[in-house]
Amino acid sequence: MKASEQTIQKIERTIRKIGQKFPSTDEPTILTDIHLRVSQESGEMLACDDDDNEITRCVIDEWIDNKEDGFYENVTTILRQTLKRLGKVIDNYGLLQPFSLVLEDDDHDNIAELYISDGDTIIINGELMKDLDKDLDKFFEGLMKDL
Repeated sequence: MKASEQTIQKIERTIRKIGQKFPSTDEPTILTDIHLRVSQESGEMLACDDDDNEITRCVIDEWIDNKEDGFYENVTTILRQTLKRLGKVIDNYGLLQPFSLVLEDDDHDNIAELYISDGDTIIINGELMKDLDKDLDKFFEGLMKDL
């Protein structure tokens, strides 16, 4: 699934609206994560805080009644790419760091951690971790040969 320009614009608008609800301050005091709940049936993306209070919502037309098996994996990729581009906006939310943006399904089940805001933290996704165990095994074997 490739996201249309309209989809990207709606996601960006939603992320900016969250920033309007939590404007940057010198002393952020709100301790919360942002939960992005996406419905495969209605196409709705709902942003909530830790107490399940609605922050904002939008409907992504492309996601309405989307029956793809890899729906949430595709949504994760689209959201991560968009959030990465909006990193400066997100990092300036008036929330106590570290905080996360988390993808959930209709049942509030955690699908993926999309973005962590904490100046020094980097998300290590599956692609970076792919075959890491094999690389570490080769490295260890090389070290053991020298002994």
